[in-house]
Amino acid sequence: MYTLVLAGGSGTRLFPMSRELYPKQFLNLGCEKNFFQQTVERILNFSSIDEILISTNDKYKFLIKNNLMKILGKAESEKIPIILEPLKKNTAPAIAVAIKYLMEKMEVSLDEVVFISPSDHIISPVSKFKDYVKFAEKIAKDGYIITFGINPSKVETGYGYIEADLDREILSSNSISAYKVEKFHEKPDLETAQKYIMSGNYYWNSGMFLFSIKSFLEELEKHSSDIYRLISSYSYEDILKHYDEMPDISIDYAIMEKTDKAVVLPMYLSWSDIGSWDSVYEVLDKDENKNVKLGNVISLDTKDSLIIGSKRLVSTIGLDNVIVVETDDILLIAHRGEGQKVKSLVKILKSNKDTKELVEHHTTVYRPWGSYTELEKGNRYKIKRLTVYPNEALSLQLHHHRSEHWIVVKGTAKVILEDPISEKREEIYIHENESIYVPKSTKHRLVNPGKINLEVIEVQVGEYIEEDDIVRFDDKYNRQ
Repeated sequence: MYTLVLAGGSGTRLFPMSRELYPKQFLNLGCEKNFFQQTVERILNFSSIDEILISTNDKYKFLIKNNLMKILGKAESEKIPIILEPLKKNTAPAIAVAIKYLMEKMEVSLDEVVFISPSDHIISPVSKFKDYVKFAEKIAKDGYIITFGINPSKVETGYGYIEADLDREILSSNSISAYKVEKFHEKPDLETAQKYIMSGNYYWNSGMFLFSIKSFLEELEKHSSDIYRLISSYSYEDILKHYDEMPDISIDYAIMEKTDKAVVLPMYLSWSDIGSWDSVYEVLDKDENKNVKLGNVISLDTKDSLIIGSKRLVSTIGLDNVIVVETDDILLIAHRGEGQKVKSLVKILKSNKDTKELVEHHTTVYRPWGSYTELEKGNRYKIKRLTVYPNEALSLQLHHHRSEHWIVVKGTAKVILEDPISEKREEIYIHENESIYVPKSTKHRLVNPGKINLEVIEVQVGEYIEEDDIVRFDDKYNRQ
């Protein structure tokens, strides 16, 4: 069974921990591994390494690669294709392009079954989830398109619902049953959600699907001819060139709400798409006062609260039902139950030029070669901590408006300098507690030739110290 992991979402509902350049699938809340890594490991219970592919966008390409390498190792991680969406066009185009990749590049049969999985869900127990997926595989081979419904554990207005026709059972075995879909429903108001729960045949829409390639193409041709035309007329490479012609539409709207082959498989297990800080509170372990505490936290007379600290000590006294999330640059405080309003906060921040950057990235920014963390910034200066992975290198570049001073804290750095006038090239090795000065308008490159991470403190000084003062001459990652 092939599995496509959708990992291109840029949601900021868990702001300030999630940002546009570091979305929630890469967060590890209360676990050693983040949501994306947990998803891949969960999928390996029914798909092999050679049967997994990832759909994402260029912004997350190297985050995906690094996360895969950490859990699978370099050799195994490189077996997993990463499909890059040229534009953000929702799930239906992303899935269609991945199906084209399977057919053209991997020469997969039309009879093969494909499981579609988001990358930011929590699901347990995994053994039971595997049973549901393998059960759905049998139904998919009969031409049906399966959507996985979650048995609702509470009245919830944050999810769409699937109405099952319990009189039209498709297959049943060992307490697992699947039914024809009667109708898909949008996120309801509270009163409507209560009616859904009372009826007994409504399930949360999990966003997971399973189908044969043949069935997907047939239904795509019937119900979304504009997408079908593109993937049937062009090669994989040419589809990417014409990707702007794709409609911005989800698979729910493109196929699932229109097809007569839709089947819902209700799952009775623990599931969450971690759509808000309220849902984070619900799924994580609590102490004797029903508090969820992560990081350096001390609480007195505090109960029923979610408190997450980063580097600083976070202390609370006499609080009930609150959400406190602290990062290097932002402190969020809210009442529990108001987590969905974080989206409105992000919208306000994004509309202000002075706060827009906060929505985009943390003080730590990830690059293909490693990461940098902004430690301090003032008038005409900025201090960063650079981490460069083994055998990786920054681009050969220069800055017109700033000089840089590098101090090695850990590892060994190879520094390449080219004089702007004579073009004489030097290669200098800098060890721990040694430093080097890089003048303005000097071509330079920082390389980690060693086997451990290189850590460098960078001090920038100049009249302009923003990231767009970079002229690249050579880059192993093919960035502009």
